[in-house]
Amino acid sequence: QVQLVESGGGLVQPGGSLRLSCVASGNIDHPLAMAWYRQAPGNQRELVASISVGGPTDYGDSVKGRFTNSRDGAKNTVDLQMNSLKPEDTAVYYCNLKQLMGANDWGQGTQVTVSS
Repeated sequence: QVQLVESGGGLVQPGGSLRLSCVASGNIDHPLAMAWYRQAPGNQRELVASISVGGPTDYGDSVKGRFTNSRDGAKNTVDLQMNSLKPEDTAVYYCNLKQLMGANDWGQGTQVTVSS
């Protein structure tokens, strides 16, 4: 069993910043990557940022230059620093952990609302 717990969501004005955090616990034996996805009402879930173990970070085109993803492998945490937020960033943000043998776990999600 793997548990992923997100925190840090909330309401912010356009142009503002938020920092999301995700802590993974449980059976984390062979991690491959930790990532953030988001899903807005009526939309499909989309990749925000993904960081591979020992590898680079990939970002969705809409957040490049504004969001920064960082991972602490020893603590099994991943943080997403979101700057210059826009109303279109409003969504539920989900933490994801991929491991060998096809293991793919999700957090419960945290709401981010960008509105004046």
